[in-house]
Amino acid sequence: MIAEVARVPLPTPFGPFEARAFECASGNVYLAMTKGSIDTAGPVLARVHSECLTGDVFGSLRCDCGVQLRAALKRIAAEGRGVLVYATGHEGRGIGLVNKLRAYIAQDQGSDTVDANLHLGLPVDLRSYEDAAAVLESLGVESVKLMTNNPEKIEQLRRHGLGIDEVLPLTVAPHTRNATYLNTKRNRLGHNGSLVSPKSLDTTPVDIQELLGPIRPRSDRPYVVVKYAQSLDGRIATSVGDSRWISSEAERMMSHSMRAHCDAVMAGIGTVINDDPQLTVRLVSGSSPIRIILDSELRMPAGAKVLTEEGTTLILTTERSEAQRRRELSRSGAEIVVVPQRNGRVELGEALHVLRRRGIESILVEGGAGVITSLLASRGLADRLVVSIAPSVLGSGIEAVGDLGISDVASGLELGDPTVHLVGRDLVLGADLEAESQRTIRLEEAGQLPDASTPVE
Repeated sequence: MIAEVARVPLPTPFGPFEARAFECASGNVYLAMTKGSIDTAGPVLARVHSECLTGDVFGSLRCDCGVQLRAALKRIAAEGRGVLVYATGHEGRGIGLVNKLRAYIAQDQGSDTVDANLHLGLPVDLRSYEDAAAVLESLGVESVKLMTNNPEKIEQLRRHGLGIDEVLPLTVAPHTRNATYLNTKRNRLGHNGSLVSPKSLDTTPVDIQELLGPIRPRSDRPYVVVKYAQSLDGRIATSVGDSRWISSEAERMMSHSMRAHCDAVMAGIGTVINDDPQLTVRLVSGSSPIRIILDSELRMPAGAKVLTEEGTTLILTTERSEAQRRRELSRSGAEIVVVPQRNGRVELGEALHVLRRRGIESILVEGGAGVITSLLASRGLADRLVVSIAPSVLGSGIEAVGDLGISDVASGLELGDPTVHLVGRDLVLGADLEAESQRTIRLEEAGQLPDASTPVE
């Protein structure tokens, strides 16, 4: 009881697909996105994707649905042969959009994704995969290499006659806002792909949550993690500014997982001018964070990748920047926000306060040396330090951390609860920075208390 009602080529960011619509016995219309010859012998790479308006369309960070959808299409395109069946009527594991939003309210009040449904008097999972199996049969697909983490989906598709030769977990880099959701799917629903971090090459998966520490935003500022990669002798670049690549590819994949975990990634304009970074998530499947650039005079190059690459860019500037230049950058798609200044530069404490008011809860700071130094020298503006140490020596070059105004060893920054990982060839250390109250007391006793309002470029 299924009928194909439309077929049309559909170009996508992942290449051209053929979109085929099917009217199902349930009354729903399923869409099959096919590529290559899928009705020939041999298992076909396939994904049965449950409808999720909030995740697939609006990019909600409460779930991993949208990231999985894009990752599956990308893998099918790379394979050159495959099918994605988009299952409508599966919103909220079958309870519908309105009930899903009500379940979100229950989750915000402390329930996990399973108990939230039960709290509303609804089943944990109402989905049926009979129509999906019928669509695949209609397409001439006899067996598949199925991309899924859901054991119930595997069981139902097999029960409805689909041959599954191989199950391929669809692991994505989690975000701090959906980490609990993913853990619940793994621990209570038996999903096998809700890992804390995707595997980096041949490296053991890194627990990104452990490395970043518990995300604890405050009322006045986001949770701030300072992260940088350096050589064994403490350089983040050579004497002529070359920094590609100090760290290994495995370490860079880990760094992209860290970006995917946070609301925003921050860098100074010096880093943009010197390195032209994209500051997106590319090496793993995940959501790219908001890009925040500190630029007191709006020296942002017109062709900078943070402006031209896909993603959201927020530039924090001061009254020193020209109004005409603000309008020009706004037309490029960046949002310009004027924040208080000190000595003509962005005042970090006020900048973080502005970002927290905008709903940003976590920030990964990736450079450059001036921003890193200012945060570490400030009182209580950063919570966690993550340092990747490559087994190389550069000699003279750019230091990762500049002068912190510390004159004796006893007044140095104290790091707590360290965690150490070997990622590729790099040693990665994550540790808590001192709480503001503890550090203030210790530095006052040492007579080394710095100015709380540390400006940066």
